[in-house]
Amino acid sequence: MKPIIKTFPTKKFIGMNSQFSYSDYRIGELWRKFMPRRNEIRNALGTDLFNIQINPENFDFNPQTEFVKWAVVPVSDFDFVPEGMHTLIVEEGLYAVFNHVGDAAKARETFGYIFGVWLPNSEYELDNRPQFEILGENYTSNSQESEEEIWIPIKKRI
Repeated sequence: MKPIIKTFPTKKFIGMNSQFSYSDYRIGELWRKFMPRRNEIRNALGTDLFNIQINPENFDFNPQTEFVKWAVVPVSDFDFVPEGMHTLIVEEGLYAVFNHVGDAAKARETFGYIFGVWLPNSEYELDNRPQFEILGENYTSNSQESEEEIWIPIKKRI
């Protein structure tokens, strides 16, 4: 699995967030709160959903280390933010983009490959910016045929 290296432009998002760790991974809970309300966002750009993770500085992948997850959609502006939702800006940056096919269980394998094989053997290192998945038209929760893009923030090794 070889990534495509892309620059992600600065984008604005509106959605919901929650803080947890891999040992207390409650991503389904976050998406169950967000999905029934996503159509309240009036200025959405397209139909893609973004699953964004913001790690603390020097993230160590320890199962107990907490991070913030966002269930969001890209928007044109922040003129109207539905009650109970928040805004997020992801700044422009370099990313390794992987195409993942399969369900959530297979995603663990994909992330294991990215961080355990590809990244250590590449000319890049992890950058301290948001990582995310784009859940587009070919994404179907818990389906073996589901497709999503995994965007990993990178920078050239020094």
